[in-house]
Amino acid sequence: MLPFEEQVVADLLEDPNGGLVVLSSGLPLASIASALLLQLHHHHQSPGGCFLILSAPDPLKAQIRRLLLQPNSQPLLQLHDVAPDLPAHHRAALYSSRAALFLSPRALTADLLTSRLLPSRVHALLLMSAHRSSDTSSDAFVARLLRQHHLLPVYAFSDRPHAMVSGFAKAERAMKSLYIRRLHLWPRFHVLTASDLERAPPEVVDVRVPMTQPMRGIQVAVLDAMDACLKELRRTNKVDVEDLTVDKGIFKSFDEIVRRQLDPIWHTLGKKTKQLVADLRTLRKLLDYLVRYDAVTYLKFLDTLRVSEGVRSVWIFADSSHKIFHLAKRRVYQVVRADGTNLLADNKGTPTKKRKVTQKGKETENEDLSAIKGNAQKINAEMGILLEEILEEAPKWKVLRELLQEIAEEQIKRDGENVQPLNEDGFKKSGIVLVACKDESSCLQLQECITKGPHQVMRAEWEKYLLGKAELHGLHRKNKKTSQQPKGFGVLDGEVPMGSGESVGPSSISNLETNALLVAASEISIVTKEVNAKDDSNVSGRKRGLVKGKGKFKKAITNRETSNRINKSTTDRSDLEVEGQSGKTDGCAEIDASKFSTEEDSASAPAVDKAANYFSAFGDLVDAKLLPPVEFYAIDSDQHVLDVWKPSVIIVYHPDITFVREVEVYKAENPSMKLKVYFLFYEDSAEVKKFESSIRRENEAFESLIRQKSLMMIPVDQNVRCIGPALANEPEARSSQNSITRKAGGRKPSEKEMQVIVDMREFMSSLPNVLHQKGIRIIPITLEVGDYVLSPLICVERKSIVDLFQSFASGRLYNQIETMVRYYKIPVLLIEFSQDKSFSFQSASEIGDDVSPTNIISKLSLLVLHFPRLRIVWSRSLHATVDIFLSLKTNQDEPDENKAMRVGVPSEDGVVENDVRAENYNTSAIEFLRRLPGVTDSNYRSIMDGCNSLAELALLPVQRLAQLVGSQKGARTLKEFLDAKCPTML
Repeated sequence: MLPFEEQVVADLLEDPNGGLVVLSSGLPLASIASALLLQLHHHHQSPGGCFLILSAPDPLKAQIRRLLLQPNSQPLLQLHDVAPDLPAHHRAALYSSRAALFLSPRALTADLLTSRLLPSRVHALLLMSAHRSSDTSSDAFVARLLRQHHLLPVYAFSDRPHAMVSGFAKAERAMKSLYIRRLHLWPRFHVLTASDLERAPPEVVDVRVPMTQPMRGIQVAVLDAMDACLKELRRTNKVDVEDLTVDKGIFKSFDEIVRRQLDPIWHTLGKKTKQLVADLRTLRKLLDYLVRYDAVTYLKFLDTLRVSEGVRSVWIFADSSHKIFHLAKRRVYQVVRADGTNLLADNKGTPTKKRKVTQKGKETENEDLSAIKGNAQKINAEMGILLEEILEEAPKWKVLRELLQEIAEEQIKRDGENVQPLNEDGFKKSGIVLVACKDESSCLQLQECITKGPHQVMRAEWEKYLLGKAELHGLHRKNKKTSQQPKGFGVLDGEVPMGSGESVGPSSISNLETNALLVAASEISIVTKEVNAKDDSNVSGRKRGLVKGKGKFKKAITNRETSNRINKSTTDRSDLEVEGQSGKTDGCAEIDASKFSTEEDSASAPAVDKAANYFSAFGDLVDAKLLPPVEFYAIDSDQHVLDVWKPSVIIVYHPDITFVREVEVYKAENPSMKLKVYFLFYEDSAEVKKFESSIRRENEAFESLIRQKSLMMIPVDQNVRCIGPALANEPEARSSQNSITRKAGGRKPSEKEMQVIVDMREFMSSLPNVLHQKGIRIIPITLEVGDYVLSPLICVERKSIVDLFQSFASGRLYNQIETMVRYYKIPVLLIEFSQDKSFSFQSASEIGDDVSPTNIISKLSLLVLHFPRLRIVWSRSLHATVDIFLSLKTNQDEPDENKAMRVGVPSEDGVVENDVRAENYNTSAIEFLRRLPGVTDSNYRSIMDGCNSLAELALLPVQRLAQLVGSQKGARTLKEFLDAKCPTML
């Protein structure tokens, strides 16, 4: 542990109430929590009891478990992950095991309410996501149940400082709800933290990679579109203008800021304003994906946006959006005339490859196009249009490869001077190079770039793009009716309805471009099919004696033959160099896959020879340029692999502030290790701006927390115990009402404790928490019918807005209401809105006059018509729901726990208790009666009251039937049906 971590733990142990720790993102939260658990474990030597850990994400659990479980020894502290579906008696055994337990708040709340876990048996409570705590959260509910009658330390942690300052006095309200009175702030610029991390800093190399001209143009266009959307949003005068800046717009939290301000008035906003909020999210993705993904993937994403956004989007019709689409295409391909002039626009970039769309005077039979055209036709084009493939590679790819070669040369030079031993895996102890990317897909693509070469990766992406276009066009053609045009018309049939010298209008450019892409796709599909057929024919011949490595090498050669067949036109020198480089790197995948077997074979060799073998494997490339062993790490996975892999060189491909702090801590914990860190930034890009803004935003959040800490007031009692939110059932001084002598001095009788039976599944919501705050006793059991039982007569089914729509769509709500109507006299459907959102389904302008099966109002109307006894209650918020429950319980008896548990559950004999329909009526007979002619929804109840069975109904005279049915005609129809003879088979 670092000295500042020890200081954090010492500060927490000073106060018996616990404390709230806010760390900078990336600082070792797991290390501090595990050290605190060990200290508490040593202090509490009592035989029973446990330590509870709530709201810990899975990566954090794995880290704490790894730190507490020492290798090859007994664990310092027992750790158990308690699943929510673990049986109750198993949970009760774990509570007395003196271990640390990872729990879900839902199961823990139920165990505390049913006294399965006594608060006196808990030594400490640790909350690992304090930024999510509020007075209505499940964490606060657990803290209140534990602290109500027992002084218990509560330790809360958060590494999201910007989340702790969102809203009004967020930190102070969270501390009051968790019964904590001390706030500990540990930013990166704290004196102790900075001195520990800067004592032996790693060697940092900042590599600024210039963006290509189209990338710069796209970035400027996206920022312009974002600025235009923000200006349009400012005109609504409904959002705080200070938050509407491009600097904040590049973060995910920007959506939360805007939606938090607009949610209360969301139903009053126009469609344009709502679309602007969605457009800002899309533009941020475009800005992020520009520096993260390759040119073809980016173009594919834009094509998807063009289809999905359509006419709804605002930004897609701006002038800058045309520039985005045009430049994104220019990074991949262009359509030009045969004389070299650009068909779309002037292009000053140097083309890398030209490929004729059609070959003059040549006819080729294309069986693969049958899927597109429906019947086999010949390609025969007389048009002199060229598809110019650019396939711009990401500038970082080349820089990454150069860095790896430079690192390998440095390692060989250093190893020649000072030979280092190898570890048990055969790697040098300081030989691994870690490349940190944002997500898993970027890691896989970079791995392919290193093993196959950038050109091969771009070629594969381009072929996928073209084949996707052809497949989409094939589906479109199948859906269309057969055209009446003569056979052989159109580019796919080999003809274009214009000469090379004719002028091209704007309307025909897109058609020519699409046709050119489809012809290119058809070429690739033909070649791919031929290669696959050739591979299939050769598989049987060489399957038996084929070595695994040779098969891979053969496949690589086949792929190169495929690309060579497609590229029939001449290439310039740069392409030959790239192709040569990709040819040289094709062996890397083979070497990477077989390196472990090589190391196993040479296990008896000395350490130096073993290292030489490994590096010579990478040195088998044609140009003898070496590559070190490389591991890829996805930052989004949040796995914390630095201590496991122990790299000596780290290349931060996608800079991230959290990962940078983890690298700093890793170096501070290993001061003797030589660590070199390369940062790859695109020069003057949004990537740099976002990284710098994230540091600035975190510092501003800590400055705000420091100001709040100097002003906040946390109330404490005489024993220096923190006083949390007051409960309604706590004793308090009541002002005496008018004293009436006849009532013995006006003494008020003691109020009866109210209780509500709550379904176990409802503890996922905050309503049981708020009910408990109001002084209502909560009884958690598993209910078959309803969510809340308020009295023997009243049962409530609670639905949030999202759940209501889903329940209508699945039909689940109909079944739930039907069972409530069967077992309770007053079934209630509670529709609960969120406090910070509009109290309406839709604006008045969106409500139509007609009944529509898709409209939520129409669905509710049909539900009420079908179940006349159903009562619908509308609640503005959680607190309004509690007031509604209290008013509904007035003059009602308290519900019985045992009876509520048995409702809807059949006994051993198959009898269901309190089933109103089963006891009073024969359900099957009722369904049969309602299907008889002359019986309607308005008269079937009177018929049931007038006779006891269907047999008695068949014997009634017509006059009596007329009284029950309500009409002479209906009675005659029913009597004739009942008296009619059954037809025989003869």
